[in-house]
Amino acid sequence: MRITIKVRRFNPEAPKPQPYWQDYTLEVTKTSTVLDALIRIREEVDESLALRCSCRSAICGSCAMRINGHASLACKTKVSAVVDAHNTLTVEPMGNLPVIKDLVVDMTPHWHKVRAVEPWLQPVGPEPQGEYLAPNEAMLHLAGVMNCIMCGACVSDCTVLEVDSNFLGPAALAKAYRFVADPRDGMTKERLAKYNAYGGIWDCTRCYECVQVCPKGVAPMDRIMAMRERAIGMGLKDTYGARHTLAFEELVEHSGRLDELRLPLKTFGYTNIPKLVGLLPIALRALPKQKAPSPFHKPIPEVKSFQTTFRKARQAAETERQAPTSQAHHG
Repeated sequence: MRITIKVRRFNPEAPKPQPYWQDYTLEVTKTSTVLDALIRIREEVDESLALRCSCRSAICGSCAMRINGHASLACKTKVSAVVDAHNTLTVEPMGNLPVIKDLVVDMTPHWHKVRAVEPWLQPVGPEPQGEYLAPNEAMLHLAGVMNCIMCGACVSDCTVLEVDSNFLGPAALAKAYRFVADPRDGMTKERLAKYNAYGGIWDCTRCYECVQVCPKGVAPMDRIMAMRERAIGMGLKDTYGARHTLAFEELVEHSGRLDELRLPLKTFGYTNIPKLVGLLPIALRALPKQKAPSPFHKPIPEVKSFQTTFRKARQAAETERQAPTSQAHHG
């Protein structure tokens, strides 16, 4: 099949470096991957094209890039699956990371964030005489997050990092969860207190983009949500994020509906005048469009039945959350 690959290129050595698009047309087989096609371009058409790759088996994560606007591993993506009706596809370097040249990005910011979460076991208590033994159930639970190959695909497409580089990001926080949920680690509360700060677990907007693009099914956003629950469970509630979550739950449980007028009041505090005044512009914009929440609500019939179901669901979630935290024992 004959295809056209539109590559977003960047040459730092140009007199006035600016990104630009370049088209390459070539013949590929139905089983060719995007990486196969790019390597052919580099070896047979244009040797100046820069890209990064290594294992070609979706293990090393080196060939992560944006294909048709979303991060993916080029070695794991078949050309036939991503070309449009005109047999065309686009390839760009990963987002949220500085571009060195063409499809090669500087991963340094990514590694700095991973190091910031202290990705190593920190056990407490006497040093064991033998190896640490952890319950099989707990390690099976961790197997999913340990599949992360640090390719940076989730970092590339994180919508929070696009506007706030201080955010630790989905990859680093998924790595953080790997140690928070490890029963051999003794610093869970200290870790969660650290991730509870600005740039941590409460800055995720739950857009699901990291879940969608992860090539290994790590689901970083789910790990971040799990750490939020644990942080609250350990009493780390003195953040706007935690208070918002608790207020949301309380309001829904109380009346069966979300009271959007009281939600910000309970989140920021009734006496937090600067924060509440800061919401006035939003309220003024919402009023003419009839989007402002009403202070009056009709009672919902059968709300007691809903409340019973709500409490049962919460109890089930709490039981499930505690299941993988079984205590480790030393062999």
